[in-house]
Parts: sequence; structure tokens; C-alpha cells
Amino acid sequence: MTDHPTAPASAASAQTAAARLDAYTVVDVRTPGEYAGGHLPDAHNVPLDRLGEASSALRAAAARGPLLIVCASGARSAKGCAQLADLGVAAVTLEGGTAGWAAAGHPVERPAGGRAPWPMDRQVRLAAGSLVVAGFAAGLAVPGAHWLSGLVGAGLLFSGVTNTCGMAALLARLPHNRPPRDATSFEETLRRLSRD
Repeated sequence: MTDHPTAPASAASAQTAAARLDAYTVVDVRTPGEYAGGHLPDAHNVPLDRLGEASSALRAAAARGPLLIVCASGARSAKGCAQLADLGVAAVTLEGGTAGWAAAGHPVERPAGGRAPWPMDRQVRLAAGSLVVAGFAAGLAVPGAHWLSGLVGAGLLFSGVTNTCGMAALLARLPHNRPPRDATSFEETLRRLSRD
């Protein structure tokens, strides 16, 4: 990674992306569980925290045509584009993410009976808010328990300053955020990206 700030990722609107969807290699950087709940047609799931591992496959895919990086709202995909730019791989982010895509009336692939977990940012807000409330309530009965709220606040401050989220990394490991048993493996996704 470079020490200098990366330029903002270029973005495609849902309408523009839909018109050119067959030209893009679509890469969804959400957790496998989020991806399984619904994704753009023919999207490949490469979670944000595994982009580095996928760099050679993504470089090969980018050599054949443009990469469209997608997440739930556009925040993680912009971060993914920045990471790829630091690796020398050009990519475009989808404005509004999968939510914006679906809101514009474009198709979303879902497995039969698939239930989507909440987007990761919502899971983080729920977990952080719950810990703050628990720390406050416990502090009324147990001296010093209010420090839990302070630690969560410090963690959120650190997350904002560094643009990282340890809580999201932990939540991504929970069973509801893991891929279904019949999901394409990460290794198979890399093979498909390298050869498609």
C-alpha cells in the first residue's frame, strides 16, 4: 500500500452499469453471507479483506475488460477500488451499491429461499449500540462498568480515523455471514476470474 491518499474511485450509475453489464467483470466485495442474500447477475464474490489474495486473478480479469466493484451501498466498493488502484488494477465502483441497483429496478440474483443477512454497517451499528447501552446500564449498578461504553466509543473513533473496522471483521466470521454450503469456493472464484 502507498502512504499517499488514493484518488477517489470512478463510479458508474446503476443505469450506466446496467447498459454495459456484459462488458464488466462484476466483483462483489461483501461478506459471503451478504453476497448469498442477493447480488448482481454473474457477480464474483471476493470479500474486501481478501482482495490482496485475489490481486493476480483480478489483474487477469481487468486485462480482458473493466472491473465493476460492488457492495451494499458503495462505501466498501470505493475502498476496494482504492486498494486495487494501489495494486495497479483499475476498477470502477457502482454508485449506491446493490441497494441502488435493486432500487433502480435491475435484477438481483438470489438463491432459492435465500435470506440476506443485514448489511455489515447495520450489524456494526447494532453491535456497537448494544455494547454502549449495556455498558451504561451496567455502570448504574457496577462501578467502572461504564468503561465498556468508553472502549466502544474509542473503537468507533479509531475506526473512523483509520477507515478500518475491527468489529466488522469479527462480525463477518459469524455463521450468518458465512457462505452457504453450496456456495462457490473462494479458490474456484479465483480460477473463474483468471480464465473467464
